[in-house]
Amino acid sequence: MDFLDFEGEDLYFDAPLSGELEQLLQQAADAYPARDSESLLLRSYFLEPENLTVLVALYRYYYYQHRYDDALMVSERALNAAGRMLGFDDGWRALRLRELGYGVMVSMGLTRFYLLALKASAFLLLRIDDPDRARERLDKLEELDPNDQFRSHFLRELSARGQADDRALHPVPEDAAGVVSMSY
Repeated sequence: MDFLDFEGEDLYFDAPLSGELEQLLQQAADAYPARDSESLLLRSYFLEPENLTVLVALYRYYYYQHRYDDALMVSERALNAAGRMLGFDDGWRALRLRELGYGVMVSMGLTRFYLLALKASAFLLLRIDDPDRARERLDKLEELDPNDQFRSHFLRELSARGQADDRALHPVPEDAAGVVSMSY
């Protein structure tokens, strides 16, 4: 599977938003970094808790506020929401290449998002000093992405060295966006 092929795929942020949701997200963006931004994002979440655009916005808010525990919780909700959309009802631990292939037939973009959310959760676990849980996710990524298209090996190296901080990420800017983001 070529996870980096973006041709002809609708992505999660291409889905139309209700007027109210779009307005709340815009207000949150305009209010950032003030605390009002968080309350607007949470209102958006309560309106549509499975909406990936909302979850990514909330994730980014928490990540850029260095609230990694909160960002982890949101990344796992995004992972679960995307998993339900793809039919991965048993969660990431039970996922095998065969089921991943079925997910690709549903949506390559959503499958890519799912794997990026898994990678984001591993990164956050490293940031909050939980390397065992991070490695469990990295093991699954290596199983599902044997060609390392998502560059999860980079995180494994950081994990082995105990360096999951920003200083370790800055020397590799082309990978940094993929490490912290669940999106494209």
